Amino acid sequence: MTAILALDTSGAACSAALLRGDEIDQIFELAPRDHTRLLLPMVDELLGRHSLQLSQLDAIAFGRGPGSFTGLRICAAVVQGLAYGAGLPVLGVSSLAAMAWGRFECSAAADGELALVCVDARMGELYFACYSRSGEGVVLHGKERLLRPGELDLAPLLAGGKTASLLGSGWLYRDLMP
Repeated sequence: MTAILALDTSGAACSAALLRGDEIDQIFELAPRDHTRLLLPMVDELLGRHSLQLSQLDAIAFGRGPGSFTGLRICAAVVQGLAYGAGLPVLGVSSLAAMAWGRFECSAAADGELALVCVDARMGELYFACYSRSGEGVVLHGKERLLRPGELDLAPLLAGGKTASLLGSGWLYRDLMP
């Protein structure tokens, strides 16, 4: 049975999840400045709930960003230490792609629907990416980008009547977009 531990501190939330077979167990706390204090206890709690040791996992996944620089460093350091100590492979997952995948997995998306993920990068900038569903995953259209709200032109993405879900905190700046 596959067992993968996933950790993310790329944003204001601190989260840990355990995929075991087809079951997912997770711990999530909105705690922008407490990632360092929360992450390892979350790992201990998840492994304890399932009577697992780190060495029994198949891999450790982590949110590789984009996101908070400090949060990314915390998560990468914890994952690197845990994986090295247990001899496990590490899987980096785009934070933006994970949001798009969640949209497609959690609700019925029409064929051709896009997930436009836009996250506040602070200092007047946004992280942006456009995805569509492909089988059991997501396809990135173009690149993940860092840009100012005025640089995000949605018209080409929505040409031809395409529908899209808007995901993320960056849409708060919608009035500044062309």
